[in-house]
Order: sequence, then C-alpha cells, then structure tokens
Amino acid sequence: MPSKRKTSDDLRAAAALAAEATTGVTRVVQEMHRTIASGPAILGAPLAGPARALTAVAYLGVRGVTRLVAAGVDRLLAQLEPLLGENAPGPQREALIAALNGVLGDYLQATHNPLAIDMGFRIHGETLPLDRAALVKAVPQASPRVLLLVHGSSMNDLGWTRLGHNHGEALARDLGLTPVGVLYNSGLHVSQNGRALATLLQTLVDSWPVPVQEITLLAHSMGGLVARSACHYGEDLPWRGRLKNLVCLGTPHHGAALERAGNWADFFMTLSRYSAPLAPLAKIRSAGVTDLRFGSVLDEDWEGADRFAKRADARTPLPLPVGVACFAIAATTARAPRARLPGDGLVSVDSALGKHPQTQLTLKFPEEHQWIGFGMAHLDLLNRAEVYERILGWLQ
Repeated sequence: MPSKRKTSDDLRAAAALAAEATTGVTRVVQEMHRTIASGPAILGAPLAGPARALTAVAYLGVRGVTRLVAAGVDRLLAQLEPLLGENAPGPQREALIAALNGVLGDYLQATHNPLAIDMGFRIHGETLPLDRAALVKAVPQASPRVLLLVHGSSMNDLGWTRLGHNHGEALARDLGLTPVGVLYNSGLHVSQNGRALATLLQTLVDSWPVPVQEITLLAHSMGGLVARSACHYGEDLPWRGRLKNLVCLGTPHHGAALERAGNWADFFMTLSRYSAPLAPLAKIRSAGVTDLRFGSVLDEDWEGADRFAKRADARTPLPLPVGVACFAIAATTARAPRARLPGDGLVSVDSALGKHPQTQLTLKFPEEHQWIGFGMAHLDLLNRAEVYERILGWLQ
C-alpha cells in the first residue's frame, strides 16, 4: 500500500494553492478593469489615472480578504489535525496530484507546497527505501537485471498499468527483469529531472540487494526525454556502464505541436492592450511543459532564456547514448501506411522516431530499432499487445 499522509497536510496545501490562484486571478482582472476603464488608447487613455486609483483600492480589499481566509483555514486545520488523522492515497488522488505537478510542478516546488512530488523509486505504488537492508525486505526476489519504468508528463508510475496490462509486470514474467517505477515531478525542467535521476539511480544500484548486471530503461512520452537526459548527466557514474537498453514509447524527441501552439497563444495575447492582461493565464504552463516545445533535455537549452518567448529551436544536439541499444516506437491514428502519417494525437511520428530536418539534431535509431503502431493514440502505447510484443522481441 502507498505510504500514509496527513489529511491536514493535503488540505492545507490545497488551500494555500487556492489562495495563491485567487490572488493571481484578481491581479489579472484588476489589470483588465483598469485598461478598459482608462478609455480608448487612441485618445491617450484619458481616464488612466482615476482608473488606476479606483481599481487599486477595490482589489486591495479582495486580496486582503483572500489572505485572511487563507490564514483562517490554516489555523482551523491545525486545530483539526488530530481528528483528521492520516490517509493512504488512492490511485485517483495520486493521478490528480501527478496532473497538478505536470502543470504547476515547478511552482509547487518553488513555494514548498506539500503537493509537490519528490523523485523516488516505487514498486506497486510503495516507495522503495534506498538502503540495502531495507531493500532486501522490500524486494526479496530482486533480479540482477533491473527494468526502470519512466512515466510521461502529468502521469505517475501507477499509470503503467492500463486496461489490465503493465509492460513492466509482463517483462518480469517473460524475461525475469525486476521492474521499478520512477516517480518524478514532471513540471520541473527535463534536465533537472534527468540530473536528479542520474544521481538517484546510482544510489539505487549501490543499495540493490544483489549486484546489478544490467539496466533497461523503458520510457513513455516525456519519460524518454528524462531518460536521455539522465544518460547524459550520468555518463561518468558506474550505473551508466551497466545500461544495456533504452526503449522510448511515443517520446517527443523534437517536441510536441500542442506546446508550440501554446507558445503562439502567448504571442497573440500580447498584440492587443485589451487581451494583454490575459497573457499571464497563457503562461500557466510549467517548465516541463515548455520543454516539450522542442524536446529540450539539457540545462543549456533553457538557462538564461525566457521560456515563454517566441524563439526558434536553439537546442544543443544530444546524440543517443553510446554503447546502449536504443529503440523508438511511434504511434499513428492512421489505420494503414500512407504518404503522410498523422501522429498519435500528441506526438508526431517523426518526433517519436527522432527524425529531424537538421542532420545534427536527428537521433540515429537503427532502422530495425524503429517501429510504428497503426490505429493507436498516445496512451495506447501503454497497453496494446502488439507494442508489448515488439518490446519483448527487441529485449529478447
């Protein structure tokens, strides 16, 4: 069973987030109100001064009430804490928190909100202790061949089970691998998660009940970017020499069209003085989401840059990890091959297969290590039998 958490902590974290959201929305509404009340811009916004003064007084009160309510809720929860007790998070709650982290995870971490996910390794939803003696008890049948499952954006390790199938459990049955799920805050930059995973994976290997001989990374969607980033930042760590396979399912190696559309929305919002106050709403996207615009996996892809700015793809090329058998599976909603294949609803076929017009950005997956699943959507990659058979065939 998943570890228990204090109910009061979850309620307090949710209340704090709600108060912060209310304050943010109030700021947007105030700016719109001021802009409209200022009068036509063509006349120089003649009422700008009075509008600014009046809205400042009115919305200052709204913010004050919000702070008082938030403080009152916090005091009430502190008093009720002994009565609220603890709860064992269920899959629905965990899915909600994973989705929240996908959208706002960087903000949750920056504000020290308890809803922010800390990276860890889990089996059946239970966090693994990174201590050899404890791991011997937690994983009594540990194999020297470890399968690391890296989930996608806004998801968690429990999401690998879909419609009664779990690739990890099936590979444990058929190949004797020990599947271990990675849980991470997908709202952080991919490179932040990659760096953290590289370090944490070495701790897992050092603490594993038996000497680790072989590691396989199986990653879905954003998880493939995190896995590639971890390979880069773990290049000089001992675990990297034991990495044998990297399998990417529907990974946006060169970005996803949905995030690029979001970037255009940012731009268009700023074109009018009346829509400009709404621009902050278009920026309610985490660092992890904006990394999906082009498929950024390195710190230098985002450091010192405005991640919401309209700019061209300026990524530093990162080839596939050397000495590792790398595989890519793409999905298409098309039922049969044709000249131009649509993607899986989120990721294009070319992006999933690492293909790019610029040679230096193309990922050189061998042709025999590429496969396209027809008549599939993005999440179908987690449970379709033909996908599993392809993975099994490669890893055998």
